[in-house]
Amino acid sequence: MSRWQQFEQAAPALAAVCSERFHATDLVMLGTLRRDGRPRITPIEFLFFEGDLTIGGMWQSKKLLDLQRDPRCVLHSITSNKDGIDGDLKVYGEAIEVFDEGYRERYGVALLAETGWRPAGPFHLFTIDITEAAFTVFGTGVAVFRPRLEGSLGISFRLLGEDSPDTANRIVATWKAPA
Repeated sequence: MSRWQQFEQAAPALAAVCSERFHATDLVMLGTLRRDGRPRITPIEFLFFEGDLTIGGMWQSKKLLDLQRDPRCVLHSITSNKDGIDGDLKVYGEAIEVFDEGYRERYGVALLAETGWRPAGPFHLFTIDITEAAFTVFGTGVAVFRPRLEGSLGISFRLLGEDSPDTANRIVATWKAPA
């Protein structure tokens, strides 16, 4: 598993696309597992902070209690239309709760500077230990992202559908953390 900074170093082109897609809305969809094993997907804000991808939130919120119980999660870029030209970005990993008061204080200062808001009372804070990242883009988005990703270090890159009129062109770029 890897911190955000390690992901950036290992797969810089894919990390740049990830950052752009996440910052396009400054919101991601968080996938967690409920107590009964059913999936939960909810919007959440994020912050790249001190080399980490962090998520935080309201004290005792269900989605963050899910992570305390089972840290496996996925962060998914916001998809706003069906044509897929912006791409579909997913970061898989495990959430690690942060208890270090110094880190939490610095995070609060950075969050205030970034968003104009800071938690006033208790809050949950997690870093995401990344196990895998995947980006898929369709149609005309292929022309935009292909030159950025094809031949990039650290990722597995596939271009699908170019030789078949029955399938849309599609890029699939993936990265897996070293074992």
